[in-house]
Amino acid sequence: MTDRIVKGGLIQASNVIAPAEDTSKMSKKEIQSEIEKIKEAMLEKHKKLTEKAAGLGVQILCYQELFNLPYFPAEHNQRWYAAAEPIPGPTIDEVAKWAKKYSMVIIAPVYEYAMDGVFYNTAAVIDADGKLLGITTKMHIPYVHPGFYEKFYFKPGNTDYPVFKTAYAKVAPYICYDRHFPDGARILGLHGAEIMFNPSATTAGLSRHLWELEQPAHAVANGYFVGAINRVGTENPWNTGRFYGSSYFCNPKGKIIAQGSEDKDEVVTADLNMEEIYEIRNTWAFYRDRRPETYGDITKLIP
Repeated sequence: MTDRIVKGGLIQASNVIAPAEDTSKMSKKEIQSEIEKIKEAMLEKHKKLTEKAAGLGVQILCYQELFNLPYFPAEHNQRWYAAAEPIPGPTIDEVAKWAKKYSMVIIAPVYEYAMDGVFYNTAAVIDADGKLLGITTKMHIPYVHPGFYEKFYFKPGNTDYPVFKTAYAKVAPYICYDRHFPDGARILGLHGAEIMFNPSATTAGLSRHLWELEQPAHAVANGYFVGAINRVGTENPWNTGRFYGSSYFCNPKGKIIAQGSEDKDEVVTADLNMEEIYEIRNTWAFYRDRRPETYGDITKLIP
C-alpha cells in the first residue's frame, strides 16, 4: 500500500495587546475599540505565522483555542460578549482567504455569536479551496477556579462530534476541556477521524501533568493522529498562570513525533502517514472487539 503523507501544522502564540484591567470608566465604544485592536493584532500575527506554515509545506493547519483573543475567561466581565462574531463573519472570512491562497486546510477556533445572549466556543473548518466546511462547538464547558470561568461565556456545544472530509484528510476538532472526556474522542474515531485536533488554552499548574497523557491515550485507543495546541505566555492583566505551549503531534501509537517549545510563538509541523492508521487498527482491533451493547450504563448512570 502506498504511503499517504499529510504535512500537519500547529500554531502556538502569545497574546499581543493586554486588555485594560479596569473598564468601569470606559464607554461601550471604547471597550469595543480595544477589543477590535486586540483581534486585529492577533489576526496579523497569525497571518504571518500561516504564511510561514505555507513555506514549510503545511497542508492542514490548526490554531489555538480562541486564537484571535486573549484567554478572557480568566475573568468575569461582560465586555467580552462584544468580542463574539458570527460564522461566517469577518475573522473566518479573512482566514478563508489564506486557506485558498495557500491551498491549505485551516481550523480556526473563535468566539461565536449565535444570537444575543448566546455564544459558543467554536472551531471553524475551512477547506483548501477556502470553503467553510462546517463548525464544531465545544461540548464540555469548565468552571474551574482560579481563571477558567467558561460557563459565564459559553453555552454547551450543540454540534455533537462531526468529522470533516477535507482535501487532504478527515479531520475533527475536539476543543480544549473536551480532551478530558474519552467518550467524545471515541465517537470521533467511529465517525472516521484520521486527525483529531485539540486546540487549547491551559496553564502549567493545572494541567501540565495531563498534557502528554490524555491526547496520546486517545490516539492509541482510537487509532488516529492527534494534534494538541496550547498558547504561550502569561496574559495580563490576569496573570492566572503560564500557558506553557508544548504543542505536539502524536501518532496512532501514542508517540509524540513533533513538539514545540514552552515559551515561543511557533509553527510545529510533522509528516503524518495516514497508512499508519490502518496498520495500527489492524494490529490492535479495538473497533472490532468493542462491546457497545454492554456500555449502556455510560448514559444511564447520571450523577
